[in-house]
Amino acid sequence: MKRIQLFYLKNCPFCKKALRYIEEAKAAHPELAALEIELIEESEEPEVADRYDYYYVPTFYIDGVKVHEGGIYPDEMEPLLRKALE
Repeated sequence: MKRIQLFYLKNCPFCKKALRYIEEAKAAHPELAALEIELIEESEEPEVADRYDYYYVPTFYIDGVKVHEGGIYPDEMEPLLRKALE
């Protein structure tokens, strides 16, 4: 299983939706339930966030490669999470 990192801001409405979509995808697809996602709140961990190249949140990295940046739709979440299983 590949490492997933999610950069977010706790007050960001798009980030709140992304977190909800993650839970919905895991509930609908049991094989995704075991995925662990490292949540990095960029205002609380700026030293970590500064090491990555992104501008918008939420931003997802899988094994250090940016796979999504900015707002996300529910139908995009399952395929994104499946990339960590490849």
